[in-house]
Amino acid sequence: MKILIADDHRLVIEAVKAKLSEIEPGIEFVLAMSVDELLAGASDDIDLAVIDLNMPGADGQAHVDEIRRRHPAVPVIVLSGYEDPAIMRSALERGVLGFIPKAYSPEVMLSAVRLVLAGGVYVPPMMLAAVPPGIVAGVAAGDAAQRASAAAAAQTLEHLRNVLTERQVEVLQLLSQGKPNKLIGRALGISEGTVKIHLAAIFRALNVRNRTEAVVAAQSLTEA
Repeated sequence: MKILIADDHRLVIEAVKAKLSEIEPGIEFVLAMSVDELLAGASDDIDLAVIDLNMPGADGQAHVDEIRRRHPAVPVIVLSGYEDPAIMRSALERGVLGFIPKAYSPEVMLSAVRLVLAGGVYVPPMMLAAVPPGIVAGVAAGDAAQRASAAAAAQTLEHLRNVLTERQVEVLQLLSQGKPNKLIGRALGISEGTVKIHLAAIFRALNVRNRTEAVVAAQSLTEA
């Protein structure tokens, strides 16, 4: 397997590389710290590209567009410090197959990458409630990957609302950000004990055993 990691911080690159090495032995990594290095290092034999939005030479998400234009068969995941749902939607509309905020835990990142490598789409739970019905219609004229990414976001939200209450969806969104129970409770104005009750219900509804599995299972519902 060959994975490209593009980020302008060496520490981030090394941390991502170390975590993704757990996928399987012998992974070959291509590293880039600027848009020029990204474009030079990308090739059709890349199995996955993990790309930051902010790096030298970047102009918005134009470098993501260029990678997809040059190598349309390469799955792209955005790993970014941005947590703005509008930016996430914009990336998904461009046909990326996942958007992972850097605030998320390494385990969630690894699970999200596994999901994309298995053919899924990773949509951050924190943006699900912000997905408007128009996101799918807005890319109706786009390519298949764009439509699949947008549809996955809407479908995931629909499935979650079928199996979870609105409050449980809110808890799951904060959980996906790596927040502990105390901070989840503070954000929602509920007690830590109530958070634990909601988490237990979420685990049962999604048939999972822990917090990381709950976040990944929410994405897997797109394949249901």
